[in-house]
Amino acid sequence: MRALAIITLLAAAACGSKHEAQTLQVEIRGMQFMPQTLSVHVGDHVTWTNKDLVPHTTTAKDLFDSGPIQPSATWSFTVTKPGQIDYVCTLHPTMSAHLFAE
Repeated sequence: MRALAIITLLAAAACGSKHEAQTLQVEIRGMQFMPQTLSVHVGDHVTWTNKDLVPHTTTAKDLFDSGPIQPSATWSFTVTKPGQIDYVCTLHPTMSAHLFAE
């Protein structure tokens, strides 16, 4: 019985360390990504909402490209690997931001 209790505690601890996927928000407003730096975990979903009056993209080289996100529209990406993800708006290259994935 004691061995079963120890196994149950170890299983519960292992499950507790697993990250529950979240949906995180980035606003595109005033020709900026807000926030410009966002910490995320593998499995999280990031949703960009365009609150500007012109289209924008969310593009990370060789990882994702939203295509034009029209005003009031959204686009989402699921983080698949750890590391720094730098992204830009290809329509307005001075707009840039970063995701830091664990």
